Amino acid sequence: MSSSRQTTTPASPVIPDKLFFKIGEVCELVGVQAHVLRYWESEFPMLQPQKNRAGQRTYRRKDVEMALRIKELLYDEGFTIAGARKRLMNEGRGVSARLKIVTSSGPSVEAVPQPPNGTGESALRESLAGSAARPLSRDALFRLRLMLEDLLTDLRQDS
Repeated sequence: MSSSRQTTTPASPVIPDKLFFKIGEVCELVGVQAHVLRYWESEFPMLQPQKNRAGQRTYRRKDVEMALRIKELLYDEGFTIAGARKRLMNEGRGVSARLKIVTSSGPSVEAVPQPPNGTGESALRESLAGSAARPLSRDALFRLRLMLEDLLTDLRQDS
């Protein structure tokens, strides 16, 4: 899902500002049953929630957004599973195509794509902006780590 896409359209629910969601919470937000989500996980490689130590699925915000996008493609736009998978892969490539490849002679950072507003990362951006002298909180560092892990996962999927 591209960062310019809003996740709070009139047809989609407002996603709570939290780091992890249980499968029941995602089912309620997306409006499908758990077996449907599990089936989508087998058909869509971009929907891969992690499992905790007990083996329970833990969805991140990007997983919830992806499930909402899959539902939109299948139910609202009438795509087949294969068609929706292809569309999502093409949308994912558009995000990675905006990243700048940095050489050793170039600058270390050209531009960092911003996550969508209202996702909880706005607090992280605020804590990072203009605060070079102030140390980051544990929460800000944890959120930064999650964002970097998500970016790395996306980059691995595109290659």
